This record gives sequence, structure tokens and C-alpha cells, in this order.
Amino acid sequence: MQRRKFIRLAGGGTLAAATAGTLAACGVVDPRFPAEALEAWKGPVGETDVRRRAVAYAITAPNSHNLQPWLADLREEGVITLRTDPARVLPQTDPWGRQILIGHGAFIELLVMALAQQGVASDVHLWPQGELPGALKEWDDRPVARITLRPGGVPDPLFAQVLLRHTPKTDFDTNRPVAPALLAQLLGRTPAAAPLQVGGTVEAGPLPALRTLCWESARVELLTPRTMMESIQLTRVGPAEILQHRDGISINSPFVRAVSALGMFDRSAPPAEGSAAYRNAMGRFEGHSRTAMGFVWITGPNTRTDQIQTGRLYVRQQLQATALGVGMHPMSQAVQEFPEMAPHFERVHQLVLGRPAPRTAQDATVQMFCRIGHVSGEVPATPRRPLARFVRT
Repeated sequence: MQRRKFIRLAGGGTLAAATAGTLAACGVVDPRFPAEALEAWKGPVGETDVRRRAVAYAITAPNSHNLQPWLADLREEGVITLRTDPARVLPQTDPWGRQILIGHGAFIELLVMALAQQGVASDVHLWPQGELPGALKEWDDRPVARITLRPGGVPDPLFAQVLLRHTPKTDFDTNRPVAPALLAQLLGRTPAAAPLQVGGTVEAGPLPALRTLCWESARVELLTPRTMMESIQLTRVGPAEILQHRDGISINSPFVRAVSALGMFDRSAPPAEGSAAYRNAMGRFEGHSRTAMGFVWITGPNTRTDQIQTGRLYVRQQLQATALGVGMHPMSQAVQEFPEMAPHFERVHQLVLGRPAPRTAQDATVQMFCRIGHVSGEVPATPRRPLARFVRT
């Protein structure tokens, strides 16, 4: 295909006119992720050490931008010390590290569940050397948690869902509403411990405003150059890049792979408004927002400990959603705390809590805000780095 013709196709936002032979020549037919990049979802195959087996399950935890920011120190016998990888943070969209620490909470919860499945109980001591500072630039090597192992773990029924839990990053089926009784099951089977609270809605009245909030806040992240570039720099396109990195935002769709194969996927600047890449990104978030069939949220104070506890609760809620056959996908833009998002940060607190955005760490904060719905087809797993990348021995 001539370059000029391809640009017209890309500018129109479709590859429908491209021949199958052209796409195959670019290596862009199979949209699946490389199997090797998904090995973590098979569980700890061949691992016999109790702690390494537990960490192998924990690295499947949900986390912002799929950064996988965990370091598990196993150098002390009978202990797992959890630290943050300082290179795996999001200074633009998550300037205070709140979402990163929610991901650590999810890791801890899966770790504790995986230990219990092996008959091992655990004592979780958060911040043994004090909390991480507020500013990311001041973060250091101090541990997030020290987990001490002891006999007596009791298996958790939700553990059966750990390797089945995948986050649906696709449009939901608008012909299949989420029944109020199903929402009640989801919220009731994952009760929060004070001071955290869970809530949600599938009622027709609130949904339009919440969908609009999702779409408008997503546009802010996409149209703010430095926040958009943070995502672009973490985007992995095609099997080779996905397998090389096994983290970040993996894209294996024919359209984006074709654009990348022809050298037209520019990662040096945000996509120009009106360009094919711009419309592709906008269309994806618009679809996610428009097809939300309900929302669930977690609220509570905003101390470092509350952020960790939010992550522990959130992953349990997503495991429960998996058991119930409901898709659950964070729409995190409105709860991000960079300056341009401030109006939407205020709005999400008004819509969810009926009060202004928090001014102190003790004020009620919307910690997690997720759309729910039913998915048509299989939800793919997200790539994970090899276990050895997370473990210090």
C-alpha cells in the first residue's frame, strides 16, 4: 500500500480498507498477547519455596498503569519485606503516590491469601520504619510492610479467583444491565472495615452524570501533554515490545500495530488533536464511559495506611466480581490529584459523597472509582514480568 493511501486510512480512523495480506505482511493479524508474557497467570509453576510461591501469586495484583512497582525482600528468614521500586511511579498522574500504594495493598492481600493457601499465617506490620513522605521525590528505600510468617493459615474461598481475575479494558454489553441484587451481592460480600466504606449504584438516575464525569476527566488526562506523555512512554506496541517489557500499557490491535510498523506511531509528543491516534484514544475512553452499566467505589480517609487498606479491599472486591461474573474496571482519572484535574476531583466527591473534595488526609476521599458491567467474550490477562524481577534474595 502506498504511504499516502495508508495515511488517509489512518486519518479516517479505520483499517477496514486495508487488505488482509497487507496486515499480515506487517505482522499485525493476531491480536493476542505473547504467551510468554502471560506466564505469571499459570501460577508458581516449579516453585517449591513457600515465600516465592506466595509472591508469584501476588504479582498478579491490579496496579496503576501496570507498573508492577513491588520489590519483595526475602533475605530475612521467615519474613517478606515489601518495598517500592522507586523507578516505577507516576509523578504526573499520581504525584503523591496514592495509586501506587493502593497497588501495594492489593499485592499484600494476594500475598496473605497465597500464604494462607499453603497453611501459613502472616502478621502484616505496615511502615516498620515510618510512612513514606508525601512527595514522590522524597521517597526512599524504607519498607511499606514487613510480613512475618507463622503456622496456621486458613485458606480463603476467594483465592480460587486469583488467577482468573482480569481487568476488562473494553466496552461493556449495554444490552445486559447489572441487576440491583447482583450489586448488593458484590458490595455485601466484600464489606469494608472502618474507616473505609464501599458503595455503588446501578440506578438509571445517577448513571448519566457519572458516565459524563468519566469521559470528561479522561479527556483532561489525554489533553494534558505531560500526563498523556506518561502513558505514551509506558505503551508497548506489538508482540516484541510486549514480551521485552511485560509491563505498562500493552496494545496488540491491528490498527496500532500497523501504524507502529510503518513508523507512524510517534512517542515523542502527544497525538495531535484530530489525528488518528487522538481519535483512537478518545474513542476508547468514550466507549468505556458510555457503556458503564453501574459504578462501585471505596471511600475513606487518605493516610498512607488507608491507601494500603484500600488496595487490600479493592482486590477482594474485584475477586468477588470475578466470582459473580461481573466486569470491574477502574476509571481512575477523576480521582487523580494533578492540578488540571481539580474540577473533576471536586465533582467526583460531590457526586459520590455529596461533599467537597478533601482538604486534609482525615477527610473522606474517593479512593477507588470503578465502572461495572458484563463483558462479551473473554477478558485477556495483562502481561507480568518474571518472578525473579520482583525478588531480592
